[in-house]
Amino acid sequence: MTPEQIKQPENIVACKPRLLNDRTMHYCPGCSHGVVHKLVAEVIEEMGAEHIAIGVAPVGCAVFAYNYIDVDWIEAAHGRAPAVATAVKRLNPSRLVFTYQGDGDLAAIGTAETIHAANRGENIVIIFINNGIYGMTGGQMAPTTLEGMVTATTPYGRRIDINGHPLNITPLLAALPGTCYVTRQSVHTAAAVRKTKKAIRKAFDASLKGLGTSVIEIVSTCSSGWKLSPVKANEWMENNMFAAYPPGDIKDITE
Repeated sequence: MTPEQIKQPENIVACKPRLLNDRTMHYCPGCSHGVVHKLVAEVIEEMGAEHIAIGVAPVGCAVFAYNYIDVDWIEAAHGRAPAVATAVKRLNPSRLVFTYQGDGDLAAIGTAETIHAANRGENIVIIFINNGIYGMTGGQMAPTTLEGMVTATTPYGRRIDINGHPLNITPLLAALPGTCYVTRQSVHTAAAVRKTKKAIRKAFDASLKGLGTSVIEIVSTCSSGWKLSPVKANEWMENNMFAAYPPGDIKDITE
């Protein structure tokens, strides 16, 4: 980029969000976290909300969001992010408060906190990364692990008679009266990235308007946990994860 182009922002087609720190991301190749981090940073920056945004991240790969997105963060105990976010929002009602959680965190140890925050209609946004596995701790079965899916703790595949059914928690949250916007998206293609960014913006706007709880599930890959290359992981997600967790809006009463 020439000095002349730097002086003329209208010539810039794309650039790194200002709120995305200059740190090399540690995530595994092909991981969806980095893309979602970029989108969250872009949306907050475009809203001019960096001074009112507060993120809450719990245990798991999701916790490292505070290393990369330059807004205020609170680290919560495993699964407790919605409870912490509830307290933060009630004490600071003008702030943009959101959680950033994985499926093992949100749909396992944090099931109660998630359901009750959504049922109360807390004015927070829950960003839910669903890759169907515990990524950070070694690739164990998560509540969202698909039937027949091989993990570190289901080496012969998840069995319904032993392990129960996969927990499709997002439609459950949509059924609660306190949620105003519930959607399921992905970031594996350019078109999917655009839809997810639009969903994040809608959820953040709804929170600031006090319309209730918004939930954005992002069906994601875990190349290392799935033992696949980034390309094969995307293909596996499309062929398997989308059948159980189809992308699209589930509930929208924000208008």
